[in-house]
Amino acid sequence: MIRSIWKARKRLRIHLDKTPLIASPVLSEKIGVPVYLKLETMQPSRSFKLRGAFNFLSSLNEKDKNCGVSAFSTGNHGLAVAYAANRMDMRAKIFVSESVPEAKKEALRDSGAALVVTGKSQDESGEACQKQSRKEGLTIVPPFDHLEIIAGQGTIALELLDDLPELETVVAGLSGGGLLAGIGKAIKHTDPAINVTGISVEKGAAMEESIAAGKPIEIPEHPTYADSLLGGIGVDNQYTFPAIQQYVDTRKRLAEPDIAKGMAFLFEHHHLIAEGAAAVGVGALLNGTIRPKGPTAIVVTGAGIDVKSHQEIVAPYLGE
Repeated sequence: MIRSIWKARKRLRIHLDKTPLIASPVLSEKIGVPVYLKLETMQPSRSFKLRGAFNFLSSLNEKDKNCGVSAFSTGNHGLAVAYAANRMDMRAKIFVSESVPEAKKEALRDSGAALVVTGKSQDESGEACQKQSRKEGLTIVPPFDHLEIIAGQGTIALELLDDLPELETVVAGLSGGGLLAGIGKAIKHTDPAINVTGISVEKGAAMEESIAAGKPIEIPEHPTYADSLLGGIGVDNQYTFPAIQQYVDTRKRLAEPDIAKGMAFLFEHHHLIAEGAAAVGVGALLNGTIRPKGPTAIVVTGAGIDVKSHQEIVAPYLGE
């Protein structure tokens, strides 16, 4: 796996620039250790998902590239696949559930990909995607549970290690597990002492509930500011379920007010519009859910939220 992450880095250099790692002086002072923000919001599709999408599409043979691809998504993965496919002159069809925010649906419609809205959950939209893709000969780009996707997301860790050799803790949102499976593998291969922390939503945390059950399970979804962290991990999960248990040292859940406070902090102190899933690391630091002992990097994963919704969420917490 670590070799595949290095291969992914070489592939991605053709398509993507390294994202910024910036210091957060205010957060560092509050927490008592140096804190840095890895801005995946600066990706062309505004989320880290573009790494996995480009890496997966680059690995396809010419026949599959010519036939086209499909994806089922809570929004950011679909946008990433649509963007990458467009850049690589490939056909794309994106399936999303009815729970995906309208802003993300509109962005997908504007991407040039065909959009299909179906099902009440990610698992249901995934079933529709599989059925239609078989019919049309499309290659499904998995949202997280595929080695090429995991390797693409793992390139974030290589950039962190380049820019912050003294890294002690890395924090990111935990949902399907592709992001932290890749980051965790690269980090632990380099230095097992570095802490890898995943933050989930309080309700509807499929990975957390699956680990507690000892196997991948389906659970109901609940409304949350961090909608990108919703969705099942797939009952036939092969890679991310074991990887999260192997490579993630700390797993915590975060309540809705603390997600909103993380979003408000990023907006007020860094002028960043970040979706809820991107702010869970900041929220967990602010409320003491996690207490890192040294230099810490928080992956600010995406900006998939419209301005109006963002302002409604953060307004009560500005100035705290």
